[in-house]
Amino acid sequence: MKINFQHKPLQKSIITFLLFLSFATPSYAAQNSFPKGPELDIESYLLVDFHSGVELAMKNPDKRVEPASITKLMTAYIIYQELEKKTTSLKDKVLISKKAWKMEGSRMFVEAGKNVPFNRILHGLIIQSGNDAAIALAEHISGTEAAFVEKMNQQAKRMGMNATHFVNVTGWPDNNHYTTPRDIVILTRALIKNYPERYKLYSKKEYSYNGIKQYNRNKLLWRDKTVDGVKTGHTNSAGYCLVASAKRNDMRLISVVLGAKDDKSRADNSQELIEYGFRLFETHKLYDAGSVLSEARIWKGQQSTVPVGILNDFYVTVEKGHYKNLKGLMELNSKLDAPIKRGDVVGKAIIKDGDSNVIEVPLLALDNIDEGGFWSGITDSIKKIFVK
Repeated sequence: MKINFQHKPLQKSIITFLLFLSFATPSYAAQNSFPKGPELDIESYLLVDFHSGVELAMKNPDKRVEPASITKLMTAYIIYQELEKKTTSLKDKVLISKKAWKMEGSRMFVEAGKNVPFNRILHGLIIQSGNDAAIALAEHISGTEAAFVEKMNQQAKRMGMNATHFVNVTGWPDNNHYTTPRDIVILTRALIKNYPERYKLYSKKEYSYNGIKQYNRNKLLWRDKTVDGVKTGHTNSAGYCLVASAKRNDMRLISVVLGAKDDKSRADNSQELIEYGFRLFETHKLYDAGSVLSEARIWKGQQSTVPVGILNDFYVTVEKGHYKNLKGLMELNSKLDAPIKRGDVVGKAIIKDGDSNVIEVPLLALDNIDEGGFWSGITDSIKKIFVK
């Protein structure tokens, strides 16, 4: 549906508009108006809409925790990057080291000295959560586990996972190996968005290697046909953990449950969060990536205006039945000087449900505007004095 904007210039260049659909990729999400979420008897949890990033339920979302085998989401992410860059291939043969073979915990039971197809070990990493598989693939790609872990930490920083630090590729307990529920969501959203074909492997329920059949530890894959991932984790110190994702129609949710008392508890709590999210909320797409929402005045430039909008698809998540009530404010900086680069933040859109903010997203310049000539700079400087 096409949106008709009602441009009403206000103080500080605020423009009001009526929303008939919704938005995406938030810089801020306020949930004061949302119903109180489930109160689960676990250490920490977080429920997030995949498309909008809006948080629907939480407990201790920024608490530093031990991720256990959820670590392997980042291990896999780096592997997918290397496959994409063609520095390695699914057709490679991976030599299994003694270190990989001796690795304790969950294993796919590769044998030291054997050359195993890369793709088979990748299946063992994803489906069986093999610690031996994680070590073998890390050594194959980077030479040593330590060198691979450096890539993991660099990627975490690029993603904005500022409360995360990795020491190993398996999730083996270490005081300096930690993350938070919010950082886990950042990683999970990136993995699903950037590697949708690779993500399909996380829904596979079983895998056999070396005559041994093992089953995916994510019990929700058997309970709920809309669940298609993602990853379990367990150590004595971390408790039982599960990152789950489910898609119903065009809405996808991600739940993170950490520190549950047993396997059943992590599955039950994850299911409760997912059902709560789908039962009470709805997500809508308002604009496609690159949509122009308005124009911003540019001073001292070769052009006097720049198209303003969003670079990513724009979604919003609201309580069911509240969609028709949404209104918004578009705030644009009225004193922008050239040069302006595509992607520069020039304002923000605020989506409101009544008096409560639902979500805020940055508004970005969609073109480059070069600096103008000498005289245009002088005249614009004078004109700009009279702009509020």
